[in-house]
Amino acid sequence: MASHLSAKVFDFLNLIEKNNNREWFNENKNIFTEAQTDFQDFIEELISEMGKFDEDLLKLDAKKSLLRIYRDTRFSKDKTPYKTYFGASLGMGKMNSKSGFYLHVESGKSFLASGIYLPDSPILKQIRKEISLFKDDFMKTIEDKDFKKYYGELDDENKLKNVPQGFEKEDPMAEYLKLKSYIGVHNITNKELSNKNAVKSVAKIFEAAKPLNDFLDTPILNTQN
Repeated sequence: MASHLSAKVFDFLNLIEKNNNREWFNENKNIFTEAQTDFQDFIEELISEMGKFDEDLLKLDAKKSLLRIYRDTRFSKDKTPYKTYFGASLGMGKMNSKSGFYLHVESGKSFLASGIYLPDSPILKQIRKEISLFKDDFMKTIEDKDFKKYYGELDDENKLKNVPQGFEKEDPMAEYLKLKSYIGVHNITNKELSNKNAVKSVAKIFEAAKPLNDFLDTPILNTQN
């Protein structure tokens, strides 16, 4: 098991950034395979550590949590075939149907994210209702000192200009009801991910968002039951 990310992971990411073509990738598949194996080992260790505060995560298969390296270029002007990062989605349902955690590893652009990203309209509406009805409980999660320390404010570049239909314009939670995603983002350096205690550090940052995730999942679970 890996308690930190190895140099192989970052070496591969630097190389694929400069050689993003099928010929190079096929000739150097072993470099990718070794890097991916190290990343998967790290995720396995991370799941085990996070299971101490979220037992549901222990059901996850680390391999299935990894994002594929191959890009979907069908609707993109950028036709480079490979991603220049490794990613792992932990606990987020299919099509972002529940909250969870995400680890993104990229040269100089690594970050952790917690919450729910662009859920479908019915789920988003239920979350907004929950926020409107239980504003104190919601504010408690995002004003918690550990959450603010690691994540600051909720991050959403797709925020609506107006309060969504079905809610009062004067709602005290109006600004939060305009959000389409409820995500906290924590930028992290490759040096931190290479540190021997990286798994514990990353798990601690994710744990700070567990109350927010629990709040977001309450209306989703109620709808499913």
